[in-house]
Amino acid sequence: MSLRQVLIALGDPLVEVQAAPHGLEGDVLDVVILDPDDVPDVRPGDFALVVGARGRAALPLVRAAGAGGAVAVAVKVDAPAPVLRQAAADAGVALLAVRPEVRWEHLEALVRGVVQTARSSADAGAVEVLGDLFGLAQTIASLTGGIVSIEDTASRVLAYSRSSDEVDELRRLSILGRQGPEPYLSMLRDWGVYQRLRSGEEVVRIDERPELGIRRRIAVGVHAGAQPLGTIWVQEGETPLTEESERALLGAARVTALHLVQQREPAAAFRENLLASLLDGRMDAGSIAEQIGADPDRPAAVVVFALRGQEHADRTQHELRRTEMTSLISVHAAAYRRTALVSRQNGRTYALLPDLPPKAPLLALTREIVAAARRHMGLVVQAAVGRTVPVVDEVMLSRAEADRVLDAMARDLDAEVATLADVRSRVLVSETLALLAEHPRIRDPRLDLLDADLARSLLTYLDEFGDVRTAAARLHVHPNTLRYRVRRAAEVGGFDLDDPLLRLFAQLQLRLT
Repeated sequence: MSLRQVLIALGDPLVEVQAAPHGLEGDVLDVVILDPDDVPDVRPGDFALVVGARGRAALPLVRAAGAGGAVAVAVKVDAPAPVLRQAAADAGVALLAVRPEVRWEHLEALVRGVVQTARSSADAGAVEVLGDLFGLAQTIASLTGGIVSIEDTASRVLAYSRSSDEVDELRRLSILGRQGPEPYLSMLRDWGVYQRLRSGEEVVRIDERPELGIRRRIAVGVHAGAQPLGTIWVQEGETPLTEESERALLGAARVTALHLVQQREPAAAFRENLLASLLDGRMDAGSIAEQIGADPDRPAAVVVFALRGQEHADRTQHELRRTEMTSLISVHAAAYRRTALVSRQNGRTYALLPDLPPKAPLLALTREIVAAARRHMGLVVQAAVGRTVPVVDEVMLSRAEADRVLDAMARDLDAEVATLADVRSRVLVSETLALLAEHPRIRDPRLDLLDADLARSLLTYLDEFGDVRTAAARLHVHPNTLRYRVRRAAEVGGFDLDDPLLRLFAQLQLRLT
């Protein structure tokens, strides 16, 4: 992943860019420690941490990092250091200032975790930061309206969200790798908070303690079966937490568990790859149901999502937004069904929802996800709900139907969520147009003679079944203007609009253009 992506993941308050002579797009391949007592061993793509030397004393190691091809070198500084910045600029390496109170082992673990997560998410040589813990923390922050930290069972911070809100003392110290205020931690133990977080899926509320500088929190334990894996903490910021924050936090805990299990057991069959295997035809639905603990004889459905309006975004920006959307879908899906699977394929995000009860509220769930994407992230998302099939073995029928609906929706960006029943005629026409597009010989050349205004006017007139006033209103022209354009179209093309077959085919062909 690029240095920019690493810095976005880390955010404040750990490091600050002091110099970047070659920008922030260089790829970070590894994390290395530079010690004044050792011979520097730096290779291209390294993220170098200068341990044991501060300020001007770090000059030789900064120069060595640049000479070895490091992407960035991190140095602790007590005050602005123009000499270090100039040395980094001369050496062609990005200089990062680290706050004096940050623990090196904590920073190393965070950077290494971000880089390794990106490396494990590489697909066909292209790194995608899919579902990394920092991105997930940011998603949880968007859904809850709070400030998020994800910790392991030893209370070490694994990832956290970025926020412009003022953080309290407990969060600040946790991110810096230091222990929180002991009186407060003692109270959490006395209240049984840690015990409740370790014992099961319960969202625990913790009141604020102004005298200790501690704000209100909610938290949930992360588990793999009965095994505790960590905790997600959400601090309330300047505004109250959202109404759906507890439900979102429950789903987030289940998604987080998958990431932590993957980090512990990289050789395991990861859940997010199971759905991709099903969609690719590499695994059958029954085998996947067995691996995720779903009942293969219960109903299931597929919902497909697409991010719209990203035509002018650069590739990195587009990928980051798709990742945000996928994280959001994962959180909602996991909150609704423990056995849910989410995967990206061919620019779309698929959610498999097994073990469905009778009359499952899939439309309501999908609308909630799309609304959350728009509300919390400013993303324009369309979603199509496939049919609910009676058994898991038939989910590919649900997927095919969802794809058909989403294909048809692409022509109407105002539509946000739909099923086949909602857009059946649009789906059929869309698929008919696709067939026509594949056979260019099936055309009426007379219709190709019409300019854009005549073609648009004729199509709108035909769509409105010859109702001139309604068609003119849609086109924002006077009815007489439309009458003239329709007559002119017939004259230019040399065809008779009294012919019903001509009108039928004209509606189809004009829609192609």
